[in-house]
Amino acid sequence: MPRAVTIREIERIFAVTDPLGIHREAVVIPLAMRSPGGVRRLPGGRIEIVVDAEADFEQWVAGLPARIASVG
Repeated sequence: MPRAVTIREIERIFAVTDPLGIHREAVVIPLAMRSPGGVRRLPGGRIEIVVDAEADFEQWVAGLPARIASVG
């Protein structure tokens, strides 16, 4: 069974996206972690952030700004 993203992890993601000026309503975070995780731009401009189920979360979230920048 896939591991669920916790509120603590969602708050850590928002701690990255907020300073980047990305409105929280523009961020989609599926509640099920997947491997590989990833970041992509959805139709309509929202950003989907899928937490990687296999990676260390703290290391993964540290690399999140670069992954967000890569999708524009």
